[in-house]
Amino acid sequence: MTPGTLYLLPCPIGDGAPVDVLPAANFEVMRGLDYFIVENVRSARRFLSRAGVASQNGGRSIDSLTFVELNEHTRPEEIGAMLAPVVAGRSAGVISEAGVPAVADPGADIVAAAHRAGVRVVPLVGPSSVLMALMASGANGQSFAFNGYLPVREPDRGRAIRRFEQRARAERQSQIFIETPYRGGRLFADLLSACAPETRLTVAADITAPGEFIRTLPVAEWRKTPAPPLDKRPAIFILN
Repeated sequence: MTPGTLYLLPCPIGDGAPVDVLPAANFEVMRGLDYFIVENVRSARRFLSRAGVASQNGGRSIDSLTFVELNEHTRPEEIGAMLAPVVAGRSAGVISEAGVPAVADPGADIVAAAHRAGVRVVPLVGPSSVLMALMASGANGQSFAFNGYLPVREPDRGRAIRRFEQRARAERQSQIFIETPYRGGRLFADLLSACAPETRLTVAADITAPGEFIRTLPVAEWRKTPAPPLDKRPAIFILN
């Protein structure tokens, strides 16, 4: 039996309509799927409804679709069962909470398993906060590293900031970090405290949302500038 295809389905980062940030071809793919591997079932159902892929009020019902959750609580031994329908010929879509799956979001484990099983993996076009922040930063886009989340506690946090700042300076490699919305303000303050005045820092918050904020300044200038409000706002930080 020929295996199905594993599609990586981007979704909006902010609260905008899916049609504003996703190409028409994505919707055609989603309409052809009835099996979804998702970070959160409730969010995925809402996304598919807003995208017009399924609706309780007409056409295909949301309840006719199959959802399984893949997130930080998923055990490695559960991955095989999730992929089994795809190996048996049923195509599936992978959806994370926001942006693109498997980049700063769950999905990599099921993708790796798909490659081991000989399943075709197809990434679809959509918004990535990591790449969009880099695009708009003015930082080096030829050499960059995405470092995920920094340590939460000191002194590990300060050491990590200084280590990545040194890499940015020595290698001219842009260093990208992400933080949870409720800790963005704290990370911003820690970056200003730990970094040299001449280090350039980009803050990118609410990308693609109406309140989008993206700005790059030397740390010395940030220290003289009112701090951007970052509480409860998803943000990306770049040192360069």
